[in-house]
Amino acid sequence: QVQLVESGGGLVQAGGSLRLSCAASGGTFSSYGMGWFRQAPGKERAFVAAITWSGYTYYADSVKGRFSISRDNSKNTLYLQLNSLKPEDTAVYYCAVPRSRAIATTTRAYETWGQGTQVTVSS
Repeated sequence: QVQLVESGGGLVQAGGSLRLSCAASGGTFSSYGMGWFRQAPGKERAFVAAITWSGYTYYADSVKGRFSISRDNSKNTLYLQLNSLKPEDTAVYYCAVPRSRAIATTTRAYETWGQGTQVTVSS
């Protein structure tokens, strides 16, 4: 049973940067893909970025060019680098493991979730 713990959230001014981490335990981290989602108050959880077991990445249009997903299999850790942050990036950010190896962008395609980490961007 895979367990995920996010960290690295916080309060940052617009234009600033943060790096989120997602530590995984259980299972074989290097064999499965991972994804990041976010949920703003009053909104549905939305796809942010995904990475396959082999390192292929995919991004939501809203974060393309600003955010970067990566993984360190030696540390069983997934990362999300957030640059050029905007107030509309304010949300709780979640990492998740998909049900299959393919890139997935919907919440129902993921079966394991972390508890989330809050990112707040002030204007």
